[in-house]
Amino acid sequence: MVFNTRYLSMLMLLVMIFGSGLLRADSTLDRRASWQAKFEATEANRPGKVVKSMQANSPLELAGVEAGDRLISIDGQVISNQTIWNDLTDALVSGHEYVMVFKRGQSAYTSRLIFSGLIKESHPKIDTIYDHITSDYGIKQRVIVTVPKNKKPKQAAMVVLQGLSCSSIEQIPGRKSAFVRLLTDLIKKSDRVVMRVEKPGMGDSEGNCSETDFHTELNGYESAVRWFLEQDYVDKEQVIVYGNSMGSALAPYVANKFNLAGVISDGTYVRSWFEHMLEIERRILSFKGLSQSEISQKMNAEYIPLYYGMLIKKQTYQQVIDEHPALADANYHGAAHMYGRPMAFYHQLQAFDVAGEWQKLKMPARIRWGMNDWIMSEADNDMIIEILRQAGHPNHELYKQPGLDHWQAIHKEAIDSFQGVKGTWDDDISAVILNWLDTI
Repeated sequence: MVFNTRYLSMLMLLVMIFGSGLLRADSTLDRRASWQAKFEATEANRPGKVVKSMQANSPLELAGVEAGDRLISIDGQVISNQTIWNDLTDALVSGHEYVMVFKRGQSAYTSRLIFSGLIKESHPKIDTIYDHITSDYGIKQRVIVTVPKNKKPKQAAMVVLQGLSCSSIEQIPGRKSAFVRLLTDLIKKSDRVVMRVEKPGMGDSEGNCSETDFHTELNGYESAVRWFLEQDYVDKEQVIVYGNSMGSALAPYVANKFNLAGVISDGTYVRSWFEHMLEIERRILSFKGLSQSEISQKMNAEYIPLYYGMLIKKQTYQQVIDEHPALADANYHGAAHMYGRPMAFYHQLQAFDVAGEWQKLKMPARIRWGMNDWIMSEADNDMIIEILRQAGHPNHELYKQPGLDHWQAIHKEAIDSFQGVKGTWDDDISAVILNWLDTI
């Protein structure tokens, strides 16, 4: 077949139009949205979520929902437990038409609603870049980068690795936790480029956090760091990784893999997850007022068998309890989830060699443990220092900060944090990290 030049030009134009359109579609992520409402606590053994209040002209209000109504399902997914509700909330995006069923009294109603996207994060004198990476598992994940203005072309930088829970790393309006306060100070006062990556299913990212295993999450961080180091505004010789909570245990791994300039590990652990969970349970029982004899008996009869089945035999809680019904009263996690993460996450985490990554570390390391942190132990942090010393590591420091709990708040005693007493903020919380960033 012979093509004339006019036909060929038109064909090339079509290829450019449709090809570039496909590329544009692939380069974007749907913007996250919120319910713009408050809800009652999820009730056990009863589906649905009761609306406590709504913002004026919110999508729910415009769809005919009133305070006291019970949302039953979204796009055919029945809200049968808290995990499903969390998944639906995390997956809420703008522009999609949702079909909702809700009840008022004994009457059921079906309505359609569309949400608008949340306002994106911004900071004075700082450029905030929203981009994305695609992990090796094919998941598009949001990366958020803040770049100080009026600086040299390549700048010192920091990678932030967050904790265990399925929560966003974005500073959306209304977030006021002490950790968000710390993150804000790191962005505004560090004079560094700061990169964060949303977990699968969180923020604008694709996926489902509550079903994401450890290997998939870790690969997302690796993919984001690899992308970050290729950006022309980043000085690859001056990138420090800051890890908080679970991210603090991953920080030495990331630093080793990418030969970064330093590690800041904030609220960390080093022993296996099996040992870690047993220590937490012992501490919780102590807070509840049990004697050490009573604690030892409960550990032997309940928690050691429970976590041995879960982490060593690689079972779900439900499988463990099916084999040993007497352990049911000791289990406060879900049948197949712990702290909102699937059992596969912990099965893989159990095999992750945290101590080995510290042992291999060559770059400067700074470690902080809050003296009222009842999640992570002082012994683990001391053990990291001993590992570094034995390995001949030349530049490390452990700071034990008075009053600090695991969530970056100050308390008089650790039990206050355990009992949910509201802590206070102290500027020294962020000043410690900022000083380390300046001196590593």
